[in-house]
Amino acid sequence: MSNEFKWRWGFFFVGLIVMSLGITLTIKGKAFGTSPWDVLHIGLFKQIGLTIGMWTILTGLFIIIATSIYLKAWPPVATWLNMLLIGTFIDFFNWLLPNTSLVMFELTYFILGFFVMSIGCGLYISASLGAGPRDTVMMIIASKGYSVRTGRMVMEVFAAASGWLLGGPVGLGTVVLALGTGYIIQPSLFYFKNILSKKIGKEA
Repeated sequence: MSNEFKWRWGFFFVGLIVMSLGITLTIKGKAFGTSPWDVLHIGLFKQIGLTIGMWTILTGLFIIIATSIYLKAWPPVATWLNMLLIGTFIDFFNWLLPNTSLVMFELTYFILGFFVMSIGCGLYISASLGAGPRDTVMMIIASKGYSVRTGRMVMEVFAAASGWLLGGPVGLGTVVLALGTGYIIQPSLFYFKNILSKKIGKEA
């Protein structure tokens, strides 16, 4: 097993765990609204049952199948792992972390989640092993001549609107997460890429 292999996959797995923790923290602080996709996942959970993590997996699976048919190619292993592990870790952390109905505690959960999720996202992306299912949709929209930002906005507005109709928690926090995480992800990605390049001894 090469040094590069170990470090890239290490960054990938740890990043997914950290990001999942952050997602769960924002879900615990849902009084302020959750991320657009989690609005959908929580809405589906409220209407049908199962768990939030399971809906994260199922929507990811649907997206993978749909994008694979469109692109006529199966995604890399990392995309499948992204789909399975994030949902699994969300359910684990959701079970582990205590619930609260106190506004100050929910605000604390939300703020911590915002930063933890963004840093975890930068960490897992720095491994350059493959995009998550939802990122693939964003890139398909962008390939039609739109900017990546526009692709992401279209995708997240659709997810949030669908989730809101199902009873998911939309609020100011939804806007903050949709527009603000990039400001943390970008420097985190740069930072972790530099660390990774030093660990593997070449450009990451």
